[in-house]
Amino acid sequence: MSISKPCLQKLPLPTLIIGALLLGLAPFVPEPHLFEKVRMLVQGTLSKPIDIFDLLMHGALPVLLVAKLVCMYRSR
Repeated sequence: MSISKPCLQKLPLPTLIIGALLLGLAPFVPEPHLFEKVRMLVQGTLSKPIDIFDLLMHGALPVLLVAKLVCMYRSR
């Protein structure tokens, strides 16, 4: 899987960090959805379409942030 570098370079890092923290950890109480959905994935109970959508939605910005950081590290 490859995301083109120009697309990642256009994404502002501060926006990705803020978005990844807010969306990745929302809702903050009682447990962030991303942690809950990853736990469900590991346990093998992630089967409902809404849960899969939640995992993708709450995990998209953290994944983009990691991809951008890796891309920045490799281009040094």
